Amino acid sequence: MNSRLEKKVGLFVLAGLVLTGVLLMQFSKGTSLFRPTYDILLESVDVAGLKERADVLMSGVRVGSVKSMQLAPSGKYVVVVLRLYKAYPVHKDARFLIQQSGFLGDQYIAVVPTENKKPLFNDQDTAQAEPPFNLQEVARSAGGFVQKIEGIATKLDQTLTQVRSNLLNDATLSSLSLTVTNLRSVSEEALVAVGNVNALLKTNSPAIASSSSNLVFFSQQLNTFADNLNLVVETNSPNVRAAVRNVEDSTLILKEVMHDVQAGKGLAGTVLRDPTVAADVSHITANLSITSSNLNRLGLWGVLWKKPTPREPRPVEEVIRSPKDQRPSRK
Repeated sequence: MNSRLEKKVGLFVLAGLVLTGVLLMQFSKGTSLFRPTYDILLESVDVAGLKERADVLMSGVRVGSVKSMQLAPSGKYVVVVLRLYKAYPVHKDARFLIQQSGFLGDQYIAVVPTENKKPLFNDQDTAQAEPPFNLQEVARSAGGFVQKIEGIATKLDQTLTQVRSNLLNDATLSSLSLTVTNLRSVSEEALVAVGNVNALLKTNSPAIASSSSNLVFFSQQLNTFADNLNLVVETNSPNVRAAVRNVEDSTLILKEVMHDVQAGKGLAGTVLRDPTVAADVSHITANLSITSSNLNRLGLWGVLWKKPTPREPRPVEEVIRSPKDQRPSRK
């Protein structure tokens, strides 16, 4: 009787332990014993308070849990082992984030799918986790930023004090007021001048319009003259070219004549180069000048019928040395 009771009590305790274990596994954050899983090795610089058996959520749905965490041998990162259900495959282009549920909630791993173009994760594959949001680091940075703001505010206060003492004194304000007054008077005079200019333009608008019309007409005539001149040049271009060629030919001939004259060729060259011919030409020129002087003084009739006047006898040397004897002999 006691043995049966002990057996019944043992069976009851065993059933209770089994149910307790099942309930613990069911309501705990571990994975189920009856669902197939696979592991992903997640590397993160900082886990920020993440604990084992934390949830792994994808789009808000629990797809696994954190199996374990261990520091890498180099100490530069932490390896977080994620145990995921095979019913929820994850592509290798997904993002892994360490987030927090609420302001003071527990940390969890968020899986964010992207384009799902890369292959799926297999068991023991490695992935990279983005660093979590560190509130303390943000507060520390904010503290430094606040100190910088305080320094800037102090410098700004000092600058305003200097501006107030140097620029906003009575003398500066008086000068500024006088400048504003002068500027107002200048602007009024400028308005009056602009009004006078407008009145002048309105009064002389017919004359200005007439001048503009004349200028336009003159420009039209100038364009017509230019067109006619272009037409004349185009029409007479052969004649102009022929005239230019004639001038060039004449220049060449003149150069040749001058060259011959300098070389002593021809009549002009002979006159310039031969001293005998030059003396004869000089004697003829002297006789022509005497003849023209007699014509002017006595006239043609007096020259023809003039009686010879007795001449005084010249010395023998002058008779012998007549102009003909004075000519140089030709060589």
